[in-house]
Amino acid sequence: MKYPALAIAAALAASAALAQQPAPPAPPPGQPQGQPPNTAVAPAIPPSWAQGRTKDQEGSTLAPHPPGLTALDAREIPVSSLKAPPGFEVTLWASGMPNARSMTQSPKGTLYVGTRFPGTVYAVTDQGGQRQVKTLLKGMYRSNGVAYKDGALYVAELSRILRYDDIDNHLDSAPKPVVVNDSLPKDEAHGWKFLKLGPDGWLYFQIGAPANIIMPPYTHATINRLNPQTGVVETVARGVRNSVGMDFHPVTHQLWFTNNGRDWVNDDLPNDTLHVLKAKGENFGYPFCHQGDLLDPEYGKGRSCDEFSKPAAKLGPHVASLGMRFYTGSMFPAEYRNNIFIAEHGSWNRTKKSGYNVTRVVLDKSGKVVKVEPFVEGWLQGDQFWGRPADVHVLPDGSLLVSDDVAGAIFRVAYKGGNRTASR
Repeated sequence: MKYPALAIAAALAASAALAQQPAPPAPPPGQPQGQPPNTAVAPAIPPSWAQGRTKDQEGSTLAPHPPGLTALDAREIPVSSLKAPPGFEVTLWASGMPNARSMTQSPKGTLYVGTRFPGTVYAVTDQGGQRQVKTLLKGMYRSNGVAYKDGALYVAELSRILRYDDIDNHLDSAPKPVVVNDSLPKDEAHGWKFLKLGPDGWLYFQIGAPANIIMPPYTHATINRLNPQTGVVETVARGVRNSVGMDFHPVTHQLWFTNNGRDWVNDDLPNDTLHVLKAKGENFGYPFCHQGDLLDPEYGKGRSCDEFSKPAAKLGPHVASLGMRFYTGSMFPAEYRNNIFIAEHGSWNRTKKSGYNVTRVVLDKSGKVVKVEPFVEGWLQGDQFWGRPADVHVLPDGSLLVSDDVAGAIFRVAYKGGNRTASR
């Protein structure tokens, strides 16, 4: 199978890397070519994702993959390559949504889908199995996070959170937004937001560290909650490098969240992690400790990982764990009830790629993680990928949706019984 988009993506990555390197300064008139005497030129500031590289790593060709800004034609999506456990079926549910990422759904059934780069929000309606994709909002900035509450759609941009009232009845012409809060940081690095409505009626979101590995400002590397009535923001967790997925346990109502580990330690360290917040104000270690037991080479000096809350599970190195949901449906077999499903976007910062799948996490009755295993695989073929899972969502019928921001599509995982299968 060939993926022509990969060659384009590689070229874009190379050109982006070159564009980040400033041109050398021109010598003053009359000055010979070369370095002027007694003049020091400051080294170029590396992009935020390159911070933390050692001298041995400075020549590495690893760099973030270009974002998915187009959508594959439905006929070109190799959904048959997606494999789930025996009895499950994977189908293409909707397509034509460039950079489709976070998902939320209204009680009327409309699925709202945020994007990180195009600045659009999609609305997907389903009438008797006939799905229609509409571009609901345009011209937004990093409109990744979406949440639904009391008839309104909340959208988290880079530095503000907006509310669109009575949204289900305005799919053809969205109402003017109400600004709920516009005082959030404007840092691009890890600045996009995941948005989740909590059982307390507040909206939960993260403010990621503004670089790969630094001592973050007090406002960053946090998980916060927003009162949608007053716009007041409170911090509930610290030491979280960047979480782009969170959900509440259906029984305990505790907040669980994924966290992306730092880059440039090595191929196998640190792991991305899964956490549970047991008390407001807990600190999960960044930038001092990673994955619960790995002191940072620089910031961990003189510290101990025992100072910080431990992860509930290690998810694998550099897998880019993003959206997650507890399974609350009744379609899947009973042993899947209250399991966690995680969309692993896939690595860029590892010589042998990892992730690019949906992972299942099994908890026992006490809430302890007892199993972490792949659930849907096939986006990665050898060392090439044609798609990247970004979020998961449980439909009212109990099936599981998976968004893909490279294919620009959403897949549905349903339980049919019988043999392991996948189909268009």
